[in-house]
Amino acid sequence: MIQEKLGEILPKDGINPPVALALACSSAAAVVIWKWMTHRGIQRKMDEARRWRDDSLEHMEKVIWKFKQKNPGVQPEFILSLSLVELAEKLKDESVSPDSVLYTYIRRALQVTREVNCVTDFIHGCEQQLQEVKQQKEKGLLYGIPVSIKDHIGCKGHISTCGLVQFLNKVQEDDSVIVKVLKKQGAIPFVKTNVPQSMINYDCSNLIFGQTVNPPDHKRSPGGSSGGEGALIAGGGSLLGFGTDVAGSIRLPSSFCGICGLKPTGGRLSTVGLVSPIIGMKSVTATIGPMAKDVDSLALCMKALLCDELFHLDSSVPPMPFKEEIYTSTKPLRIGYYEDDGYFEPSPSMRRAVRETKNLLQAAGHTLIPFVPPRLNYVIDELFTRGLFSDGAATLVDRFKGDIVDTNLKSQVNCYSIPILLKRILALVLKPVYPRIARDLNALCGVGSVQNLWKHHAAVTIYGREFLAEWRKLKLDVVLCPALGPAFNEGYPGKLFAATSYTNLYNVLNFPAGVVPVTTVTRADEEELKHYRGHCCDPWDKRFKEAVEGAVGLPVAVQCVALSWQEELCLRLMKEVETVAQRRRTTA
Repeated sequence: MIQEKLGEILPKDGINPPVALALACSSAAAVVIWKWMTHRGIQRKMDEARRWRDDSLEHMEKVIWKFKQKNPGVQPEFILSLSLVELAEKLKDESVSPDSVLYTYIRRALQVTREVNCVTDFIHGCEQQLQEVKQQKEKGLLYGIPVSIKDHIGCKGHISTCGLVQFLNKVQEDDSVIVKVLKKQGAIPFVKTNVPQSMINYDCSNLIFGQTVNPPDHKRSPGGSSGGEGALIAGGGSLLGFGTDVAGSIRLPSSFCGICGLKPTGGRLSTVGLVSPIIGMKSVTATIGPMAKDVDSLALCMKALLCDELFHLDSSVPPMPFKEEIYTSTKPLRIGYYEDDGYFEPSPSMRRAVRETKNLLQAAGHTLIPFVPPRLNYVIDELFTRGLFSDGAATLVDRFKGDIVDTNLKSQVNCYSIPILLKRILALVLKPVYPRIARDLNALCGVGSVQNLWKHHAAVTIYGREFLAEWRKLKLDVVLCPALGPAFNEGYPGKLFAATSYTNLYNVLNFPAGVVPVTTVTRADEEELKHYRGHCCDPWDKRFKEAVEGAVGLPVAVQCVALSWQEELCLRLMKEVETVAQRRRTTA
């Protein structure tokens, strides 16, 4: 049958070589032309998005100019010097007008993004919302506070790109729940901020809007995936911002940029209205949370958000208002601590930050107990990596079809794109030489079946019980541990995704965790780094050393952790840490 069909198509006396050559050449030319046209189409879409971004920034300039013409006496320096709590008080007693605050921060955000490229869109409806806020009978807890939001948090009339071309044509028809609650509390979302392509990365670069850089050092990454937020807040262009976190995406940019950030328990705040490139992944808990310059700002934000409006708009969120009495308690805490998770050896500054903070907390009257998280290698490889990529990374890889992979993400995407069989073979070959990398490659193969996915979910539950048993045995209230840092040199986050071990553990466990800057890298840290070998002496350890070197003077943070649904206790530890760190700086 097939032979007869071929006979009808092919010439009777065989294929003429010149004809065959012409056919092959024309086919190759057709493929080249098709690829060129596809590439040109992608480029056209990206150019349109950049023009739209540039128009947004131009609009910001115009509204600032108009406001300055009508209000020449406004003192932006005074407004910018106030903390969120101080500004909220002055807005409520009307000693500062919401107009002057909004336009001051629009102006400052524009200045910051000109330096570090962090703003992707101006939320033009903020001026109309400003007028509506002024008409509200009851002033919310965030009355008149300008708020920045991460790219993929839905805002009506705006695009959530996730740094990917395929999302560029999808304008959001409604605000996300978190934006609705913010508005109800009087806050004014005014800009959206940059993210890495696909957001499964802790740099902040995509081919649409480009690379966001770290405000203190433009040759370093601001972290990610909420890197635009971290850079904007660190630069003083926003008082309060919102990021999301599935492996450390709030905590890493907060650590790299020297600000505070809180990853709440998944489900404590609503994620309805957020766009995701790996929607449907449930093995590792993603969540949304606030980022700010100080801990009191995070606490005020959580207090404002955990309100009846949130519980009404999203019935899946448990109706648990903020417990102020826990946050403001002065009762001494039992704090577990560790300096090294055993998976990635910390940089000298990371280790020193925990050790010094532990001593300061002890001197302040708290009890510090050594704590060792059980089976960290197993958690990172089997529960986190295999869970996040339980489909063998197929969904994520599929998102790059019809797109061009950003240079900073190529190392990751190339690894994810390797066929599963080849990943298994490579893992076997590498196991005797580089066992950690081999385990990671094997985990990237995913779970393989629905039955195995159920087993994986059961394994996460069993591990959670094991971790909790260790916690209870020591009668801990909270845990103090390292936050990854200092900020990586440009291009390294995409080559060291596994270094998120310090943060992703608490996504697997679904515990609230936050970071607080406590110190800066010293010359002694830099000298000690020269002798860094890592736990495995593999290429990852070598890259990590290269990633953090040359960071003298850059911020270093610690991580604070509490049990699920205990955000107030987590914030309490963060506040204690902030207080002792500030006290040391003032007395030094």
